[in-house]
Order: sequence, then structure tokens, then C-alpha cells
Amino acid sequence: MIDPELELSVSTQCRLLSVPRSTYYYERHETESDENLALMQAIDQLYLAHPENGSRLMTKVLRRRGHKLNRKRVQRLMRLMGIRSLSPQPSTTKAHPAHPKYPYLLRVNGHS
Repeated sequence: MIDPELELSVSTQCRLLSVPRSTYYYERHETESDENLALMQAIDQLYLAHPENGSRLMTKVLRRRGHKLNRKRVQRLMRLMGIRSLSPQPSTTKAHPAHPKYPYLLRVNGHS
């Protein structure tokens, strides 16, 4: 939507569109590094063998195999690949339908 050939400056066009100017200049990196691609292959092989393993166990296994990484990196790569553990996820916030729901009385009339 921003055209640098117009009479209006890029800065003015960004302001009129309510878009940060940095968004116009941002260049996204589309490719992963070779190291991350190798890690993604290793994660994929582990996932095919044990789809019940989550990021914590994947990290431990990959560290034992000599990779230097942390859990956040494994989580990001798993999210990028669209895989997640097949083990049951926690469902702690689901109320049982038979249980009564009581109002929170300490926050009535906007007071805390």
C-alpha cells in the first residue's frame, strides 16, 4: 500500500495508514540456517519414532546426541514444523458441567 514513488514521503504515508515505518523497511528472513535445518531433520526422526515426546524430552535426547541447544529453540522448531506431542495435554481449566458456578463477590460494582 505504501508507494515510494508518490509525492508523499514514506514517513507520511505510514503515519496516514497508522503503520510503523519500520514495518515498511522490514525484510523477513524466509530461510532457516543449515544448523537449524539439520536439527529439524533430527527432531522429525525422533518425532516419527516417539510422537509422544514433547520439547523437554526432545531437548534431552538431542543434547545426548551432541547438539548444543535449549528447549526454547526446540519448541520454536517444533512449532515451525507443525508438530506437537501426542500425549494428553493438561485440561485443568475445564469446569465439570454438574458443578455449580459461584459469582466472585469481591469484585462487585467494579471494586477490587
